[in-house]
Amino acid sequence: MKTAYIETVLAIASKDLRVELRSRELLSMTAIFALLSILVFSFALELDRTAREEAVSGVLWVTLIFASLLGLNRSLAQEYDQGNLDALLLAPVSRSAIFVGKLAGNALFTGLVGFLLLPLMTALYGMNMLDGRLILTTLTGIFGFCAIGTLLATMTVQTRAREALLPIAMLPIALPFLLTAVRATKGILTGASEWQVWFQLLLGITVIYLVLCLLLYKYVVEE
Repeated sequence: MKTAYIETVLAIASKDLRVELRSRELLSMTAIFALLSILVFSFALELDRTAREEAVSGVLWVTLIFASLLGLNRSLAQEYDQGNLDALLLAPVSRSAIFVGKLAGNALFTGLVGFLLLPLMTALYGMNMLDGRLILTTLTGIFGFCAIGTLLATMTVQTRAREALLPIAMLPIALPFLLTAVRATKGILTGASEWQVWFQLLLGITVIYLVLCLLLYKYVVEE
């Protein structure tokens, strides 16, 4: 049973990866949006070093969240428009395995965009964004955000206004990720010891949301 579950997850994630490698549409679109956002913030916020330390964590996470929204919408829309989502539901596989497979693909693409942003922000803002603690915080926040994003994108993909409805539904729910991730990132960059407290809160929120999404996905996807 466990072997079949893992095989299903890997099959869905690898399918998303192969499709993206052939088209290079989702990753390139998300990456370009994120890079342009960082450049706009860099030129718009002409700040001294102290002000940059205060603002850069917010710039990073706002950019990642809006870039991931763009990718989540595109990823699930392709599944729905091509009939792949219906085919997955007809297959004798666990609904949670479908969720984990889609989550893995979405988190991978968003994580790649994050790794492109960190060295760029290091160069533009003159701050060390390649700290191991910051990378761990970024990965944790991306994973948690993509978990709730995958669930909500599945809910909104069948609506006509899905491009507008997903951000409206998602941003209030994702607010705990944004607040804790920004605080943890700011603490790391400024050398404050309380970053560990905020990281632990971020990790706890991620685990809670992941468990809830696993439990709710089978009801959401069948509606």
